[in-house]
Formats: sequence, C-alpha cells, structure tokens
Amino acid sequence: MTGRTLTRADLSEAVYQEVGLSRHESAQLVESILKQMSDALAAGATVKISSFGSFSVRQKGQRVGRNPKTGAVVPILPRRVLVFRASHVLKNQINASFEKARAGESGQQPTG
Repeated sequence: MTGRTLTRADLSEAVYQEVGLSRHESAQLVESILKQMSDALAAGATVKISSFGSFSVRQKGQRVGRNPKTGAVVPILPRRVLVFRASHVLKNQINASFEKARAGESGQQPTG
C-alpha cells in the first residue's frame, strides 16, 4: 500500500467485503461513522479508537509569523487545530511492517 491513499470508497468496499452489507449500506455506515466523529470533534470532544489512536481539538493562540517570500510580519490568528495521537499498538504495527520491509530489501532477518 506504499504511496497509495486510502479513501472513503476503499473503506466502504472493505466494509462490504468483511461485513456483507450491500455496497450502498456499507457506504452509508462509513459516512455515519465519519459524521459522528466530525460532530464530536466540532463539539470539542475527544474521539478515541482502541488500538488505533485518538483525535482531539486543540486551541492555538495568536502568534507572529513571516511571509517567507517577502519577510513581512503577518499575525496568525488564534484557531482550533485537529490533533491525532497514534496508539502504541498502531505505532508498533507500523514499525514492525517497516522493519519487515527493510529486512526484505537487504535480505536480512529483522532484529528486535
């Protein structure tokens, strides 16, 4: 899956394949889950998905920035930003697949 983007359509297709709902019902389910997550985050709640990670909204204060082209000082207004923090399970899975791929390239056994 290197260099490929996972889309809503891919998620819907995975639900269709795994659960056995119709394609239309699978798409509706994915949309419903994403809407629930979006609404919760917009309301300031944290969304935690076990063994995956957590999404939260953080308030950033006003600061001074610079236009990189002109060097002019530009105020950056306060805003809310979305933050994702991966779970240790997800981090370990990503690192294990990276190590496996790296070992395959060099012909060596993974360490650790």
